Order: sequence, then structure tokens, then C-alpha cells
Amino acid sequence: MQTTRFSLFWLFALSLCLAVAPSGAGLAADEPKSDQAAESSSDKADEEGANEQASDEEQAAKEGANKKRSDEKRSEEMSPAARRAAERSRKREEEAKKVRYAWFEIDGVFPESPGGSGPFGELSTDLRKTVARIDEAGEDDKIQGLVVEVGAPQLGSGQQHEVRQAIKRFREKGKRAVALLETAESAGYLIACACDEIVMPESGYLVVPGVRAQPLFFKGMLAKLGLRADFVHVGEAKGAAEPFTRRDWSEPVEENMTALIDDLYEHMVDTITMERPMTRAAVVKAIDRGLLTASQAEEVGLVDRLAYGSSLRGDLEEQIGADSLVFVVNYGKKKVDTDFSGPAGFFKLMGIMAGAKKPSESSSDALALVYAVGPIMTGESEVDPFGSSDSVGSTTIVNALREAADDDDIKAIVLRVDSPGGSAVASDLIWRQVRQIEKPVVASMGNVAASGGYYISMGCDYVYAEPTTVTGSIGVVGGKVAINGLLDKIGITTDLVARGENSGMFSLLDKFSDTERERLVGLMEETYDQFTAKAAEGRGLSQERVKELGGGKVYTGRQAKRLGLVDDLGDLHDAMTKAKELAGIDPDKKLRLETYPEAVDFFESLFGTNDEQREVTVRIETALLPELEQITARTAWFRKLFAREPIGLVMPFDLRLE
Repeated sequence: MQTTRFSLFWLFALSLCLAVAPSGAGLAADEPKSDQAAESSSDKADEEGANEQASDEEQAAKEGANKKRSDEKRSEEMSPAARRAAERSRKREEEAKKVRYAWFEIDGVFPESPGGSGPFGELSTDLRKTVARIDEAGEDDKIQGLVVEVGAPQLGSGQQHEVRQAIKRFREKGKRAVALLETAESAGYLIACACDEIVMPESGYLVVPGVRAQPLFFKGMLAKLGLRADFVHVGEAKGAAEPFTRRDWSEPVEENMTALIDDLYEHMVDTITMERPMTRAAVVKAIDRGLLTASQAEEVGLVDRLAYGSSLRGDLEEQIGADSLVFVVNYGKKKVDTDFSGPAGFFKLMGIMAGAKKPSESSSDALALVYAVGPIMTGESEVDPFGSSDSVGSTTIVNALREAADDDDIKAIVLRVDSPGGSAVASDLIWRQVRQIEKPVVASMGNVAASGGYYISMGCDYVYAEPTTVTGSIGVVGGKVAINGLLDKIGITTDLVARGENSGMFSLLDKFSDTERERLVGLMEETYDQFTAKAAEGRGLSQERVKELGGGKVYTGRQAKRLGLVDDLGDLHDAMTKAKELAGIDPDKKLRLETYPEAVDFFESLFGTNDEQREVTVRIETALLPELEQITARTAWFRKLFAREPIGLVMPFDLRLE
């Protein structure tokens, strides 16, 4: 009986082992599994892994829900102050995750001046402030990129270079810049080329027709009116008066003009070739086409892609892998409290209208920036109520330079010049004051620094020009327009009593007599000799070499650098850096910036002051076409200059690049 129970026990145990043995358990240890068995094992493992992953996700979801309930419960238990602090902390964390692009709009006029003190003095947009804001964005760790919305900027070639250099400095910080165009002409497109990417909607177009100069000549019109222009020039290419005395360019002026336009064109082609994925031949072909649709511009490589501005945010988020992209519109621009309600609001408005300024920064070391923008005249500068300069007055600029030189906090001076010249006497007075300053003075040439503009620059310790600055024009011109023919036409007669052989030298009725012309030429030749002697001294050249380069000829900044007429190519930023270096200051050290001349009070510019010596000038905008308005303005100051003085240092033409 016991034997039977023992046998049954072992039989049951053996049956149980066979029932639960795994597949292949009966195979030899060194014999491989069948494919079917291996697949079954793999599927089971995948299923177990998937179950584990699902279980982990469910567990994470449960933990998240529990944490949320716990946070909500904790929040309910917090004091109101603690809840506000926690909310601020949460918002800071969310803000920290956002990617920020500074948004700049480059459109319209960007004047160069110290700015006015009127209602828009501190708030207005000018070239220096715009460049400074781009530089600030480059230094701001919260800003990761830049969007440049380019409209129709009215910027000269030198000013374009200023903006382009600021964008390049931004990119040198390892940050990305994107240009957004709808339509663009040469000025706007060349600015856009400084960015990493150019975006344009499919309905947009580019107008990049190259470079041309086409002045108007008025001799025929003057003849019909009975007016006779009588001008003399020293320097064969000094053609400032040719629009009034000829029907086309003289051969020396045309030859000089051709060389200038050739270099400006080469600079345009070089710029696009270096910054776009295009060969030089392709760039030349595109410029020859002149007008390109957006799709054509993309096809040849002038733009990178076609897209609408409304989709830019999403496109950039996808490109950079950001969950949230924020555009900081008008980055760095001063904000205005526009609540002018009540008595306090009224006084706030009056403060803005009067141009109330904040106290100066506490930093003792400062850099002075003196603006010489516009035609050069004797006396006070003329500005409009909003701070834009109409002329460079020798009295104003001399006083500004003297004030900066006498201020112990100011360690160096930068003279920003954008002028076609003007009065020979006024130019010499400013040059003399520059030479007397013991502190370093660095010249920064803008769009134009020709003739008188070059004269006042050459006295500086170091001279920078933009690559496309129009400079040189070392020569002298003088004369008048006789109106006796016009008087005859309209029936006006005169009578005369005079003493002195040359008493009619500056009469507007008749042309110069032989002796009057002889006296005028003698004065002009002496002025030219002084001009070339001082230029030779300032540039370290012989006077003979300066006369060879002079003769009224104009040059681009690139040409002037090769000829030794300027020290180096650079923008305002470079000039400021050099000024600090010459003053023995670390170029990277930030200094307080003081701008000169001092802004004219808004109400004084409109209504005058108790100072009887002070002139009040208000500029009235006309409804003329821009081209006619420019001609009218140039003719007006040209007439004003020669009504005051017999000779001037004036650029040979009014250059307008298209």
C-alpha cells in the first residue's frame, strides 16, 4: 500500500513537470531554437516592453495629476503673497523658455544730427539711435535674433553702410538676422544683404538697376529768362557751376564722374557677390535686368525664399526648433506715457514739447560727437523745429568744438561730416578750430564730405570714410547770375552813379568786367593755394601731389583711401573706437556720449528769443516733386552762398544715386 502511494506521487510530479515545461525544454542545451520559437519569444518580449511603457506612461500621468492636485492644494494653503510670488516665478520660467527676436523697421528718413528738443526730439528716429539700438540688441543676452523689415529707406550710400555694419556686428555675436522685404530698391536691398536670410512675398519685386548720375543743366532756361550765369573755377574738374553755365558736362568733369560711377557700381556688385550665393557674372546679369519679380529674384539667388510676413513667426519657430518665438517690436526705442489727462498730464505734455531731458549719466569720462551736416555757411547753423540740420554754421560748429575741448570729462572728439561744402571762409574757420584742439579729433565721413566738407575733415588727427563716401573735390568756384536781361524783358530800368573802377563787382545786374574778373581769379587762386597747402600738411603729402589729386576731382571713399586722402575705411562706430584708442582709453570701455551742437529749444526755434543776434529759421515743406524740391533747395543755398561771398568750396554736382 505504501509502495502504491509512492508510485502515484512520482507519477503526479512527472506529469506536472511536463505540463509546465517551457517550449524547447526537452532540447539539448547546445541545440539552437527554431525560427518560429525565436519569433514567439521576441513578440512576447515586445509585448511585455510595450506593456511596461504603457504602464510607465500611465504612472507618469497619474503622478502629474497627483502633482497638479498637490500644487493646487498647496496653492490654496498659501498666503496671497506667497501665491503671487509663485505665479511670478512660474511666469519667469515661461518667459525664460521663449526665444526673442528684436524687430527693426528700416523705412523713411534717418537724419544725422544731434536731434531737436521739440516734441519728437528724444523720441525721433535717427541714424545714430537706430545703429545704437541694433548694437544694444547684439549685447542683450535675452535677444537671440534680429528681424529687419526693410521698406523704402531714404539713406545715402554712406548711411547704408552704417546700418549694414551694425547688422554685421549683431551677427558676429553668433545671432541670426533675417530681412523681410515686400518691395525694395537698391538702398533697401543692400541693407537686406547684410542679413543671414532674405524673405519676400511672392507678390513682391526688386528694383536694382545699378548706378547712374544725371544732373540737370539750366543754361537754356536761364537764357530764355534773360539771366546770364558768370562763374569762374580753379581746378579743371571743379564743375559746381556747370549746371548754370553749360548744357552738358565738360570733358574733365565727365571723365571724373565716369570714374566715380564705375567705382560705386563695382562696390555694389562686390557687395552682392560676397553676401549672396551668386557668381559675379550672375550678379551683373541680375543688375542689368534691373526689375525682377519675387520668383525671379529667388531663382537667381537675390532672395532666399518666398513667404508672407504673417507666416514668418511660424517659419522661424520651425527653423530654430523653438516652442515659442516672440518679436520684440521697436526694440530699445524710448516709450512714452501718453496719459495727458488732468493738470499733471498737461505739465507732462509741456515737458515733452519743451524737450525735457534726463540728467546726464554719472560716468565722468565722455566722448563728444559733433555733427557737421549740410552746406557750410558763415554764422549760426540753421535747423528745423525737429532738429534736422539745414546748414552748417561756422559760428555754431566752432563754439561746439570749443565747448567739447574745454570740458574736462570729454576725452576725445568725433567730427561727423556729411556736407557738399560751401563757404571757403566758414570752412577755414572750422578747420582752424579743429587744429587748435589738443584732444584727439577723429573725422567720420558720411554720404558726402567734399570740397568744404573735406576741408574741415583734413585737420583731424585721423580720417575715416565710408567705402562709398563722395569726397575730395579740392577746388574753388565763384561767380554770380546777372539779371539785367530779365529786367529788360519785364520792363524794369535802372540808373547808376558809381565811384571806383570795380564798384560793380558784386552787382547782380551785369556780368564781371575784365578787371573785376581778374580780381576775382586772384582771390580764388590764393584760396586754392591755401586749401592745397593745408590738405598737404594734414595728409602728409606734398602740395604738388595734392594739386595733382585736386583740381576739383571727386573720389569714392575706396579711391580716397588708395590715394592717401583719408586714413582708413570705416563707419561712425570705428571712428569712436579710434578716438578712444588715441585718447589712451580701452576701446571696449563704454563712455558717455555727448552730442553737439546743443539742440535748439523747440519754442525758441519757432518764436525766437530775447537774443537779437539769434536768427530764427523755420523750414516749410513744399508740395513739389522730390526731384524738383531737391533742385530748388540746392539752387536756393547756392544762391544764398554767393550772395554773401564771392567764392566757395562746393562739390561740382549734386549727386543722387538711383
